[in-house]
Amino acid sequence: MKKITSVPVAGDAATRTAKRRKEPAVSVSALREREAGLRRAQVMANLAHVITSPDGSFEDWSETLPNLIGSDPQEMVESTRKWLAVIHPADRERFRDTAIAARVAGTRADVEYRITRKDGTFVHVRQVMEPIPGEPDTRGRVRWFNTIQDVTAQKQAEEKIRRLNRVHAVMTGINSLIVRVRDRQDLFNQSCGIAIREGGFQMAWIGLADRKGNCVKPVAWAGDVGSFFDVARMGLGASGPNYGIAGRVVNELKPVVMLDVRAHPQATITKACQARGINSFAALPLIVGGKAEGVFAMYASDAGFFDENEVRLLQQLAADVAFAIEHIEKVEHAEYLAAHDPLTGLANRKAFYERLELQADVASEQGRRFALVIIDIERFKRINDTLGRQLADDLLRSIADRIRVSVNEVRLARVGGDHFAVVSLDVGTVEEIARLNEQRLQEFFGSPFRVSGHELRVSARTGIAVFPDDGRDADTLFRNAEAALKKAKQSGERTLFYEKRMSDRVAEKLTLENKLRQALAKNEFVLHYQPKVDTENRRIVGLEALIRWNSPELGMVPPGKFIDILEETGLILPVGMWAMREAATQYRLWSEQGLNVPRIAVNVSPLQLRQRNFVELVAQALSHGVKNSGIDLEITESLVMDDIEGNIVKLSAVRDLGVEVAIDDFGTGYSSLAYLAKLPVHFLKIDRSFVVAMTDDPNAMTLVSTMITLAHSLGLKVTAEGVETEEQAKGLRLLRCDEMQGYLVSKPIPQDQSVVLLRQSH
Repeated sequence: MKKITSVPVAGDAATRTAKRRKEPAVSVSALREREAGLRRAQVMANLAHVITSPDGSFEDWSETLPNLIGSDPQEMVESTRKWLAVIHPADRERFRDTAIAARVAGTRADVEYRITRKDGTFVHVRQVMEPIPGEPDTRGRVRWFNTIQDVTAQKQAEEKIRRLNRVHAVMTGINSLIVRVRDRQDLFNQSCGIAIREGGFQMAWIGLADRKGNCVKPVAWAGDVGSFFDVARMGLGASGPNYGIAGRVVNELKPVVMLDVRAHPQATITKACQARGINSFAALPLIVGGKAEGVFAMYASDAGFFDENEVRLLQQLAADVAFAIEHIEKVEHAEYLAAHDPLTGLANRKAFYERLELQADVASEQGRRFALVIIDIERFKRINDTLGRQLADDLLRSIADRIRVSVNEVRLARVGGDHFAVVSLDVGTVEEIARLNEQRLQEFFGSPFRVSGHELRVSARTGIAVFPDDGRDADTLFRNAEAALKKAKQSGERTLFYEKRMSDRVAEKLTLENKLRQALAKNEFVLHYQPKVDTENRRIVGLEALIRWNSPELGMVPPGKFIDILEETGLILPVGMWAMREAATQYRLWSEQGLNVPRIAVNVSPLQLRQRNFVELVAQALSHGVKNSGIDLEITESLVMDDIEGNIVKLSAVRDLGVEVAIDDFGTGYSSLAYLAKLPVHFLKIDRSFVVAMTDDPNAMTLVSTMITLAHSLGLKVTAEGVETEEQAKGLRLLRCDEMQGYLVSKPIPQDQSVVLLRQSH
């Protein structure tokens, strides 16, 4: 073991040198004092030195060196080669390159690197290498004097400044953002981006407290987020498996700092962080009005990054973001009030004008039409004067709430004291617009409003203007819709279009609807019957009951003019039930007269089949004291397939009542063969469009043949509709179609003519 010294000059030699130079001799005690002083200076300056021989072995080193590198003096390394072993692996190459370059050049050099101490920690050192003058060895190598200084404190101070500068850079960036940003989401997105870009964080995210959902919902993030939120616990509840750091920050209004993610209680979070090179993080509350609106979390690659100073700055940063949130909310609220009616929350007239103008531009570009409807609440002033303003305001709020259930708020506004405006998009004919308007008025005002203990029935009038017919800009459309409303109020009409020609057409349609509403009560509906015959012998095997309207004022109204109105208004429900009852009654009466009555088929509308109690209603309609009602039901193919599973259940129950079922208009829908086999039906009726084309189009003939074969393979009978010629009848007989109906056999005829026909057939 080499002798450890602080001064590489022996005392006697110094005395002899002083004598030769005729200088005062230095006593041994003085040299020892000087040596002790140098040793103290080295300790205070965190310095040590080592002298290396030409071959790299350590000739001598200071007493301070073992302590500096955390080694026992007895275990001190004794060569440059062994010194490399205590250098941090990441720094060895830099140290080696510097030493080689200094040796080749024979000049002074210095290098900074880290030394791994025995306890596993490391220190930053700076080493200065200086060649010692003297004769080189045989290989031209010289001795070296190496000064080593522990610069860990300096490095830590520099790192601390660097970290603080990063946080200051984030603060500067976000404060600059706050000055110009006007949107919350933009604030969140850019704040996360600044944390990554300026702060050098690995990941950053912002989450808002969703107290209804009892969780913190991430709304913005940047960096290596990936699937991080899949493992993060975001619950707000103070307990439970989903409660985590985010919920704690919101609930306690305090930051949570993790200086070493290995200490995180959730192993999946530790794993997710380490996979992203994250070793520490801080989550800070965004406090607005004394309540945590959310969390701002930042993740660093360095362990221990967030010391007291960093956290203090980040808290100030979070406070700045929270201030921006509050400011934006106030601005948004002010803008909201400027564009919305404060009573109902709907758009006001000014904002609606702007939306309407935009809608007109879009519709013009796309060549589309839309309707503007202005609604006036009738007798509202009387309600206000009689029951007071507070109740009247509550009524307006209730009306607005009911309307917004059916109408997108973007297309809805309160444009006056008791006036609302609605835009209807993608409108068709004037009749369709009027029908939709009537339907909506029924939805809005059909049932009473319960307000402050009062039950109020309210009605309304409407004025309608259509784009582009009645105006190509918002102002013109509004003006014309208001003019139409004014005329409606003056004339007592419920609805008026701006153009008189349109209003006349709508009035005719509405008049027809009003008459239809009274027709059932006045027994104006009748049934006509069209026979179905066997294709082989033309014997009557069935009848189809068809609704006709015998109006005292209008005469016999064709079904094409009123069936759609019955469907649109829902009148088909009571009228359809009447048809079932009437057909069942007629079957019973004819049977009692001794006629050989075939089964009578009644058509079922979509609205009827969709009723939950459809089976019960059919049972009620057919219960007339006979075991066999003789009634069958015809249902269109597309209607059956609309809710196949539910309809299988309903039709099975109907079959148990003794009712047979036919699929009407077969071939025009989208039947699944798998489901067709499961349906409890007895007949398929081929749509007339195939029958009419079969004699001229081979493809149509092939389709009809395929349908008949398919039906027979499923054990079903086939009826062909719309047969008008003998050629068609012959073709159907050759294809083994079971039944046919159409004008070749008979048109639909009244009850008395049907009796004659049945007697003749018998």
